[in-house]
Amino acid sequence: MFNLKAHNSSSLNGSIKVPGDKSISHRSVILGGLAVGETIVNGLLESEDVLHTIAAMREFGVIIKKLDEQQWSIHGRGVGGLDEPKNALYLGNSGTGVRLLLGLAAGNPINAFFIGDNSLSRRPMRRVTTPLEIMGARFVDRSDGCLPIVCSGPKHLLPIQYELPVASAQVKSAILLAALGAAGKTTILEPEPTRDHTEIMLKQFGAQINIKPFNKGGREISIIGQPELQAKTIHVPADPSSAAFPAVAALITKGSHIKLRNVCGNSLRFGLFEILIKMGANIKIDCCDNPEGEKIAHLEVKSSSLKGIKVPAEIAPRMIDEYPILAVAAAFAEGTTIMLGLKELRVKESDRLRAIAKGLAACGVKVEETIDSLTVHGRGGSVKGGALIEANMDHRIAMSFLVLGMASEKPIEIDDSTTIQTSFPNFYELMLQIGCKLTIPGAIK
Repeated sequence: MFNLKAHNSSSLNGSIKVPGDKSISHRSVILGGLAVGETIVNGLLESEDVLHTIAAMREFGVIIKKLDEQQWSIHGRGVGGLDEPKNALYLGNSGTGVRLLLGLAAGNPINAFFIGDNSLSRRPMRRVTTPLEIMGARFVDRSDGCLPIVCSGPKHLLPIQYELPVASAQVKSAILLAALGAAGKTTILEPEPTRDHTEIMLKQFGAQINIKPFNKGGREISIIGQPELQAKTIHVPADPSSAAFPAVAALITKGSHIKLRNVCGNSLRFGLFEILIKMGANIKIDCCDNPEGEKIAHLEVKSSSLKGIKVPAEIAPRMIDEYPILAVAAAFAEGTTIMLGLKELRVKESDRLRAIAKGLAACGVKVEETIDSLTVHGRGGSVKGGALIEANMDHRIAMSFLVLGMASEKPIEIDDSTTIQTSFPNFYELMLQIGCKLTIPGAIK
């Protein structure tokens, strides 16, 4: 554990590629482990979260090897062919990893014991285990439904039709992964679209999956169980959630002009950039279609004068991880930004809504917080800063306030930068590359 301090930076310039998408990396490892043959993954994100998923898949008997700096090899076991793990599956701080793997384990007649760090052990899991229990899996957990959890998959998993009570790509994906082991058709009804990386990748591997409209703006997703998935070569694009940090840093730092290459251009992940453009951000987006997988986008970002706006609740599923960095952008905007539909932030790696509000207030920004919203009164390009921020084991809080420190009057220090390894292991190096001033307090110069 070590602190990291961000100082006012004069201008940011350069062309960079942020690391591979975390969501797609998790799914490539899991589905590669269910395919027949050797799957090659290029550009896998080697963050702590993804490495925990790799370790868990090895416990299930999947052979996974790193070939070189760019490639990983995965020899799959086939659907229904996983071994029972001999050891507890430790997922660290990864909510995505544990929720997807709960679905995976439920689709196999095995027992698996899931544990995590203190932060993950406070996050709700019954939103995942409830539909899996309807399918026939059994769970033993704490009275509050949190980790540790034992999952027992049945010999014959049942296909179901299930309407998601809360828009959640993780819950949807857990059901889809479990449904691979069920004989028959499983149907998921989601009231509003959430990130669809699992559906896209299932199609790549040859699953029979069908998607059509449901209700007003929602989707109906059906999958036929017990397929034979075929190994593929997967190219993981750069993570738009990680690209958000240098992008906002450039927007709020005068004289900046950066380019971000090969970013995942999935429309269900681009809510932040849509909102920033509505706030007046100078962002050019060049999207390229990819018939076999995710869209690719190249971004050009220049420093901008931002205006406060109202951010509607319905966009939250398309940018749920980006509200901390959006709040930083809002702090430098002219006028007030109102963000609605944020209650899901209460159950992330930390209570992100509380952490954002507390951190901004410590930096001299007026904020108002409710159970489901955040109002930021922008300072028009001049934010005091000068605070020590508690990361609370939350990588996005840590990186967001470091970005704030790059444009604030006084430096901002984070009490634990090691949490950044969760999703963006080379954050420090890449931000230095474009001109950000970051230091390690107490380090020998």
